[in-house]
Amino acid sequence: MKKYTYEDFLEIIRTLRSENGCPWDREQTHMSLRPCMMEEAAELLAGIRIYEQTGDYRNLREELGDVLLQVVMHARIAEEEGLFDMSDVVSEVAEKMVRRHPHVFGDATASDSAQVLQNWEEIKKKEKEGSREAQSPLREIPLELPALTRAAKVLKKADKLYEPGRDYNSCVEALEKAVAALRDLTPSGDSEKIGCQMGDALVALADISRIKKLSLEQILADRTEDIIARYEA
Repeated sequence: MKKYTYEDFLEIIRTLRSENGCPWDREQTHMSLRPCMMEEAAELLAGIRIYEQTGDYRNLREELGDVLLQVVMHARIAEEEGLFDMSDVVSEVAEKMVRRHPHVFGDATASDSAQVLQNWEEIKKKEKEGSREAQSPLREIPLELPALTRAAKVLKKADKLYEPGRDYNSCVEALEKAVAALRDLTPSGDSEKIGCQMGDALVALADISRIKKLSLEQILADRTEDIIARYEA
């Protein structure tokens, strides 16, 4: 089987997007490809899970390629729009890695991973000074993240910036209040009110998961698998 190079791959994508290329590929835009990126990212996570469970790396390798395909497609579209090309993408992320790892490529020191993360956040903050994100720190957390993940990230940043000292007990108390309110509701009740109470409970759960460094998305995914297994038994 022929062994293609990175440069071969870039040329393949350029050909697919060319006048005599693939009609479907030529029609794609940044917006139309959004669902593809979300799906491929999920399939990559599945590939990681399969590798961890079985030791079979082939699916992981394939899904990494599919994610790379999405990146290269977006870069090719941007090049056609006269904005940037794949070499700019690679150069920028490489420069970022050097800039944000001064303990490796510069004179700074970091004794452990916690210090690395602290330095990373400080450097990132300086980079965004004067930008829109600097004026709205909570808005820099992407709306496109899964809602539970985004809630935990927003709460973590809000805690750091606006409410330092919020602890586990206060989060549990908030959850208990939300659950008590839910207990008083009935399925025939007002849907908007039920939704608000469910939202309060989910936010409280997100706060607890943030403090305990747990992933609500992963917890719910695992419990859903337990439900499937129970019905399949």
